[in-house]
Amino acid sequence: MDITKTDIEGVVIIEPRIFKDERGYFFESFSQREFEEKVRKINFVQDNESMSSYGVMRGLHFQRPPFTQSKLVRCVKGRVLDVAVDIRKGSPTYGQHVAVELTEDNHRQFFVPRGFAHGFSVLSETAIFQYKCDNFYTPKADGGINIKDESLGIDWQIPMENAILSEKDIKHICLEDFDSPFDYNIDLYPEFER
Repeated sequence: MDITKTDIEGVVIIEPRIFKDERGYFFESFSQREFEEKVRKINFVQDNESMSSYGVMRGLHFQRPPFTQSKLVRCVKGRVLDVAVDIRKGSPTYGQHVAVELTEDNHRQFFVPRGFAHGFSVLSETAIFQYKCDNFYTPKADGGINIKDESLGIDWQIPMENAILSEKDIKHICLEDFDSPFDYNIDLYPEFER
């Protein structure tokens, strides 16, 4: 796998090595050993999949400590714009985001560390989206930043009048009203030795 660092430390784009021939293609979508050598120590415990139609926007989600999650995401059918927003208090990149297009053709994966809000918009007719999480889903720890928060400066590549949003996501507060439970100076991965 090839790793591309982004403007926000810890957020990376992963390009798998794809082997193609007349039969089709093959690639290793995840290797614990290689991920830990090139990105960070991790222990994924849950895999999720969603299917959405054009205009669906999901996010910006996170789980509060001590149930916070990292996510390794990819689009296996269709095309999405995937976004990670830094919500760690004291971070030099607080409130900034990284956006990357994930498609069934580019096979890219996007690593969203703990301390980030995550969301995506569906740019194709339909999209199947998969993600690995390093902590179990915990409903009481659910949190979010409003996906329509214009102060974030995210171009979702979908006109807002065409956006399909859940009632839950519409009710999330904007970043300026958010009291982050994440601290840039506190290790969000205490289970691993530095």
